[in-house]
Amino acid sequence: MRRNDWTKILGWPGYTVYQQEIDEKAKTLKLWVRRKRGNRKLICSGCRGRIAELAEVTEREVRDLPCFEYLTTVVIESYRVRCPKCGLRVEKVEQLPSKAPFSKRFEEAVGEACESASARRVAKRFRLAESTVRAIDLRYLERWNVQRKQPGLRQMGVDEIFLGKSTKFVTVVSNLETGEPLWFGRERKKETLDEFFRTQLSARQRHRIEAACVDMWEPFRGSILEWSPECAIVYDKFHIMQHANRAIDEVRRAEFFRKGARMREVVKGKRWLLLTRWVHLTQDKRQHLNRLFALNRKIMKAYLLKESLERLWTYTYEGAMLRYLKNWMLQLRWQRLAAFEKLAHMLNDHIEGILNYCRVKVRFGVVEAINGNIKTLLRRGRGYKNLRYLLLKAQRMAVTKTEFVAFRKAA
Repeated sequence: MRRNDWTKILGWPGYTVYQQEIDEKAKTLKLWVRRKRGNRKLICSGCRGRIAELAEVTEREVRDLPCFEYLTTVVIESYRVRCPKCGLRVEKVEQLPSKAPFSKRFEEAVGEACESASARRVAKRFRLAESTVRAIDLRYLERWNVQRKQPGLRQMGVDEIFLGKSTKFVTVVSNLETGEPLWFGRERKKETLDEFFRTQLSARQRHRIEAACVDMWEPFRGSILEWSPECAIVYDKFHIMQHANRAIDEVRRAEFFRKGARMREVVKGKRWLLLTRWVHLTQDKRQHLNRLFALNRKIMKAYLLKESLERLWTYTYEGAMLRYLKNWMLQLRWQRLAAFEKLAHMLNDHIEGILNYCRVKVRFGVVEAINGNIKTLLRRGRGYKNLRYLLLKAQRMAVTKTEFVAFRKAA
């Protein structure tokens, strides 16, 4: 095969292959390349300015995409230039994005493979170390993040996620309109969210935020009111329903211990049935609950109260929502359900954030979906020490709508 043919196969613009070496036993291919005669434009890797003075000629060996079953490496003839601003620097080569011994298209192939597979599986496929795959993937995501257009922030979501005993809680700030995380901060203090407003947003960007979907964690609310006072705080529906589920669980436990040993067998094992919505239950599960309701009236009342609270977010007019919530609280007057009375007091104290849903519509499920994506990445990657890497992975997953596919062995 002629050298001109190897140049066409390699496909590096402005470079030509002047030597090749094939090892059939080791299944390796090595190509030596240099600039073409008309390609004399030298760019400084520091300031990206055009340089005319050449200081030294060096060789650099990098790994490229395999050619068929042959492991391919390219030895490129590069120049060291003398820049008036940066001093002695290596020239900027478009095919070499970093100092690592890998070409740009090889790193892109590894990064794309990491989107739907674990680093261990990708390392096995490309015959690399797992740490090397993670470093390549991080560089690939950083380049993608620089090139893409950052969307504006008008509706933000703030929540925390538990990463483990060492890192503990991490505050997650997300864009509810695009459905992607924007920033991670350690712990869940007011100072954590203050750092996001101070370092990530300008004063103009802070004033553009019209709504923030948060849980009832007071430090988050205080930070938002301090940095963006015009922002409407909307309390997350899923967190409110979590409080309702805890209330019905308290009623179940109280009735379990109040009844005798004979009646305890009826209440025992019904926790997840009581926490599940009626519309999601099968016919057999509904019959189990109906038998329980026939024997214990308090649990039936608690379940109906929990189910009816879900209807609160179907209203679009705040007067109708407020009227329905007050009627829901009036139902607790003679029920003697201490857990639900405590829940009613909490809802009454945060009524403004609940009614804000009628004034500014936000997407409640986005925050929980982002948290689910992050937990999926943590399980597949067996944890992440670098929060920046985890954030970029979650952003890429949200933008590309990547789904992990689990293959089962045939029976």
